[in-house]
Amino acid sequence: MAIHKYLQRQHGWWALSPLFVFLCLYLVTSLIINDFYKIPITAAFLIASCYAIAITPKIPLEERIQHFSKGAAHKDILQMIWIFILAGAFAESAKQMGAIDATVNLTLHILPDNLLLAGIFVAACFISLSIGTSVGTIVALTPVAIGLAEKTGIEIPYMAALVIGGSFFGDNLSFISDTTIASTKTQDCRMSDKFKVNLRIVLPAALIILGLYVFQGLDIESSAHTQNIEWLKVIPYLIVLGTAMTGTNVMLVLLFGILSTGIISIGEGYGIWGTGTTGSDFFNWLSAMGNGISGMSELIIITLLAGGMLEMIRLNGGMDFIITGLTRHITGQRGAEFCIAALVSIANLCTANNTIAIITTGSIAKDITVRYGLDPRKTASILDTFSCFVQGCIPYGAQILMGAGLAGISPLSIIPHLYYPFCMGLCAIIAILIRYPRKYYGNKNREV
Repeated sequence: MAIHKYLQRQHGWWALSPLFVFLCLYLVTSLIINDFYKIPITAAFLIASCYAIAITPKIPLEERIQHFSKGAAHKDILQMIWIFILAGAFAESAKQMGAIDATVNLTLHILPDNLLLAGIFVAACFISLSIGTSVGTIVALTPVAIGLAEKTGIEIPYMAALVIGGSFFGDNLSFISDTTIASTKTQDCRMSDKFKVNLRIVLPAALIILGLYVFQGLDIESSAHTQNIEWLKVIPYLIVLGTAMTGTNVMLVLLFGILSTGIISIGEGYGIWGTGTTGSDFFNWLSAMGNGISGMSELIIITLLAGGMLEMIRLNGGMDFIITGLTRHITGQRGAEFCIAALVSIANLCTANNTIAIITTGSIAKDITVRYGLDPRKTASILDTFSCFVQGCIPYGAQILMGAGLAGISPLSIIPHLYYPFCMGLCAIIAILIRYPRKYYGNKNREV
């Protein structure tokens, strides 16, 4: 009990300093030296994590490590690790049996060259809106997008960012998204009402970025149209996309995908379809899964270290300090809305999870909404939009880590190309400044 009393009293920037240590080591230093690969993100997180443990005094070292481990072993962290493992196994086994190449060829056959970028972006928006998860969308589309990049000469970080950006469209709007559920529940409003407000704010951003991708895709050319499409090898991706769009749990989606690659690989190995090699493809399939899982090891380490470090920040009073500081000097409805936006944004920076950020700040946002006469539907939209905006821009968020892991690139190399999240955030800020949509503003119930 004494430990918790001390931790609750330790407010201030000192509690947040582990996050600054990480950002300075990884983000700032990489930008200064203009090399995103020079500093391993795992090393930056390790140093910041050790620092987070070291600055928590008056607690025995063993107990500090226990608190750190509790954060690393949080159920959301472990669930994410399961997804990483299954995603790695599926991506590599699909690549080994030719599913990615076949799907890329089919995409190139269906879409004109100059609409490839726009088509992938629309697909990411539509799938994420259907399944309510950005991670599931990234898992399903990134390998195909990377294959398209390799065949068309598009930069891989650009293509990965295109999928990640589009995935946040649905994460922000979908009725079955965790962020939508959390934001509407904490503000006691209907999902359909929040959707109407939210769509008016982010649809302009989506249309602007879609137009940009159409324009940037005008000069794209590929030479893959003459290749034969192996329909059998497209099946794993059709299964993944189909089951994902029905709302099936992302882990089950990936398991179905892995099993389908295995069935096709083994069938080819025994000559059931295609040329057989006396079952050797069974061992190739197992080997590919193992390689895919191993390829996710860095992602898993980053996730564990981030979870532990962010738990130490919370334990040392970092979140309480942020909430107290931001709510101290609110003036007017615009100030109240910007305060809510800042609260959920900073909470997201400190938790690297947009749903947890909304839940953490939801009750405070509701109090501010009542006190300043805000519309709860607009508040729910602000919580969801700004949390998705920040989550879509931080290099240690699950979505960017997943996209970078599947593409085999640095998370930082993706960030400059994240057009939609940045545009979404800008539209949300403008909406507060110009009090848009107007019909959701009023002075009733104001208690100043």
